[in-house]
Amino acid sequence: MPYAAITYRVKPGHEEEIAEIFAHFRRVDTPDFTGEDGDRAGRLLGTGVFIKDDIVVRVIHYEGDFEAIGRHMSQQKGVHILESKLAPYLAEARTTDTTTPEGFAEHFRQSTMRTVAQLTVESHPAGAGRP
Repeated sequence: MPYAAITYRVKPGHEEEIAEIFAHFRRVDTPDFTGEDGDRAGRLLGTGVFIKDDIVVRVIHYEGDFEAIGRHMSQQKGVHILESKLAPYLAEARTTDTTTPEGFAEHFRQSTMRTVAQLTVESHPAGAGRP
């Protein structure tokens, strides 16, 4: 199951306020998401949010089509609430309008970090589940 990471550059010194915003995040209505054709495209398995100084990283554990996650998240009310509460703490204002599904999906694509490695027990040379 792959992972992805989304970055947020924030104003330093506001770690507690930002942690509070994420602590009250309204989760998505369903972890399952569909593609543009309406067929099942994957599932969100979990997320983690980390902050240090001026960087927030959201790690997403998922299965399926990653691009479809951006579309799914763009239609979630909780995401838009989080975005509006986070706006005053961003180091730079968003360059796209994240209040629209299209704008949020574009921001999601632009904020995704490049994956350089993803290691799992299944890909370990010793084999899955063996010590």
